[in-house]
Amino acid sequence: MWSSKDVYYISDSTGILATNLGQALICQFPEINFHEEKFPFVLNIEEAKKILNYILKKSAGRRPLIFSTIMTKEIRAVFDAPEVELFDAFEFFMTRLEGCLEAKALGVPGFSRHIDNLTMAKRVEAIHFCLEHDDGVNMHELDEAEVILLGVSRSGKTPVSVYLATQMGMKSANFPLTSEYLKEYLLPEEIIKNKKRAIGLTTTPEVLHNVREKRYADSNYAKRSTCSEEIQTAETIFHNHQIPIVSTAGKSIEEIATQVSQELGLSRKPTSLNERS
Repeated sequence: MWSSKDVYYISDSTGILATNLGQALICQFPEINFHEEKFPFVLNIEEAKKILNYILKKSAGRRPLIFSTIMTKEIRAVFDAPEVELFDAFEFFMTRLEGCLEAKALGVPGFSRHIDNLTMAKRVEAIHFCLEHDDGVNMHELDEAEVILLGVSRSGKTPVSVYLATQMGMKSANFPLTSEYLKEYLLPEEIIKNKKRAIGLTTTPEVLHNVREKRYADSNYAKRSTCSEEIQTAETIFHNHQIPIVSTAGKSIEEIATQVSQELGLSRKPTSLNERS
């Protein structure tokens, strides 16, 4: 068994798909150390050859892994070398898909990045809205929000909100349940009026304690008892107002965002610029 392996993600677009695919696979081998590098926007044979030479020199005959999502066959062929282990996503899936559909694929690199101006405008608008409605700011504009995330401090509201905006094109706002609301078991009127678009984020006392402890060590704010009490109170508030609850404990931002959108019936085909990576 290998103790370590070099891994390279190569794409004619952003490289996100190649990276996600490779990492989803290699994480199943925790006993092996992986050294990873990414090469996005590989658009010609000359550049591909330079990258392959770099890989071969750096890996020194240790048969590195290459995860590729390059569409152009000629460029892709450069990396099909005996000194490396090539995992070619498009060659594997596209050939089979063409057979299933009885049709020929376009074969255009990064095709889904060529989105229309309207889609781009909506994405930019969602991002601006998210930034302008973070942490309870501009509450009077919540009528425009598609998603309103609620939760105690450090429960994951902002990163999930940003992901919903940047990757799913949703106008997302978030509101922190501070002590003034927790003590009285209250929600602002603006939230109650728009609660059909609200989701309560929760977590475990252990996770919340660990997150807060890193920022404010040995503080009352970070105590496990404080975390437990705040979480219980927040969940009671959510139940009182019949607001769906999504736990962030042990989940990736992508998982949480997907569950949030499903709870609100907002699941949709993503429109991000990195769809074809």
